[in-house]
Amino acid sequence: MTDMVKLNDQELENAVGGRTVTVQNSASSYTNLRAKAGLKSDVVLRLENGDLLETTGKKKQKDGYVWYQVYVIGAEDCFGWVAGSLVG
Repeated sequence: MTDMVKLNDQELENAVGGRTVTVQNSASSYTNLRAKAGLKSDVVLRLENGDLLETTGKKKQKDGYVWYQVYVIGAEDCFGWVAGSLVG
């Protein structure tokens, strides 16, 4: 497993696959992992602050956010999309 790295906004924007990031949502105790990029996409899983995610290198702009496709570390075959402002 990759060492956990806390990324600043610019580093996250340039993140490539294989980087480990954490859920960091100061407005709530959870963050929604979505099936597709976007606020209207189905919620796959509720992530808690501190959960570890691995970036895949894919990102999309939608609904005013940059969304990153991630793999949930410790959850078998669990991929989804999370808004970049909620991880670091």
